[in-house]
Amino acid sequence: MAEINNVLLLAGDALIYFVALAALLRARTRIGLGAFFCALGVMHFLETYLASILYIPLPFGVVTSPGSTVLFTGKLMMLLLLYIREDAVVVRQPIYGLLLGNVLLFVLAFVMRHHELVSLAPGRAADFGFLDEMGALMVWGTAILFFDCIIIILLYERSRVWFGDRVFPRLLMSAALVLTFDQAAFFVGLHMLTGAGLGVLVGGWVAKMGAVALYSGLAAVYLIYFERPLRRRGDAPKIWDIFDTLTYRERYEDLLARTGCDALTGALDRHSLEAHGRRAVEHAAAAGRPLALLLVDIDHFKNFNDRFGHAAGDKALKRIALDIMAGARVSDFTYRFGGEEFVVIADGVNVDDALGLGERIRRRVAGASVAEAEARLTVSIGIATCSRDATDYDALFEVADKRLYQAKAAGRNRVIGERPAPGDASVRLIAG
Repeated sequence: MAEINNVLLLAGDALIYFVALAALLRARTRIGLGAFFCALGVMHFLETYLASILYIPLPFGVVTSPGSTVLFTGKLMMLLLLYIREDAVVVRQPIYGLLLGNVLLFVLAFVMRHHELVSLAPGRAADFGFLDEMGALMVWGTAILFFDCIIIILLYERSRVWFGDRVFPRLLMSAALVLTFDQAAFFVGLHMLTGAGLGVLVGGWVAKMGAVALYSGLAAVYLIYFERPLRRRGDAPKIWDIFDTLTYRERYEDLLARTGCDALTGALDRHSLEAHGRRAVEHAAAAGRPLALLLVDIDHFKNFNDRFGHAAGDKALKRIALDIMAGARVSDFTYRFGGEEFVVIADGVNVDDALGLGERIRRRVAGASVAEAEARLTVSIGIATCSRDATDYDALFEVADKRLYQAKAAGRNRVIGERPAPGDASVRLIAG
């Protein structure tokens, strides 16, 4: 009877935890994400404390801790919800904060043990051994959490291929696999610091799988009935860690799913360009950050088609589209504008970086041969940047189009854009 009562209490704990944190996440547009992050941080200390010291019996001989079963499993699910509704750049903020805070706790506890202490009352002395143990467990647990979040995001994205837009099985599969890894990894540290036995490993895993099922159901209900669609963030993309990469990968796949891609080349289609390109320029102009639009045209492509046939031309288009996407950054969006023309939208890229990006694409295309036709193709590229050249999409495209024709008139196989310099607004030409 006590074991059944513990199961019901754990379910109640999980329900209270999820409703409270989900309410804070839902209210982020009114009160900001700070409240959600602070609550998550407070629970982080409690979950580590409970996972190291408090265990309860469940039916069938299972032994688990509410710290790992309810609080840690719930935290990982809440971070996944945060990623789904915001992006990976936002998810990294609480993880880095927790990791830094835990390291700081460990360091300060080490320094403070060297103070000359005064006892306020008999038997009330600081337990630095407990602080050391807690600090080590928290640092270890947060380091594991870093990898947990990367893996669960990748699995959640990948599961779209298998489950489509069915949220519950995607959440369930992703969380079950990641928490299996987490249980094994955290047990290593727990065993080394507290001497916990294998029963804790097995019992904790069983309990976590039950918690995963409950949280996945709650999260699916929340996403379906209580959340608005994903909003775009206005921060300038800087690809310097895995979370940025995950963010733009998810956005790219989301854009593909919502709009469409060109059937021949695999690039995004013109409809996507009209929808996303305009928004991207508007957001960049409003935020005062740079954005580059690259207009790419294949040189003498009509002559190539006339000489080698349309089948060879289609193969060449596919190869060049792949070269353009490979030369661009993971955060850039590549569109087939029409015929042999492509557009690359590079958010957060200034004039100099845009010229480097265009040159990288040009060299990549020029360095590859079309094996079937034993010929080489090149591209000419015109570049315009926001807000130096224009602050709206149509004007920016017009500037890029003019520079593309300048590149063609100058002999093709080159990139033309404007390099800013003191007192100099000259056009820069990069010859092939």
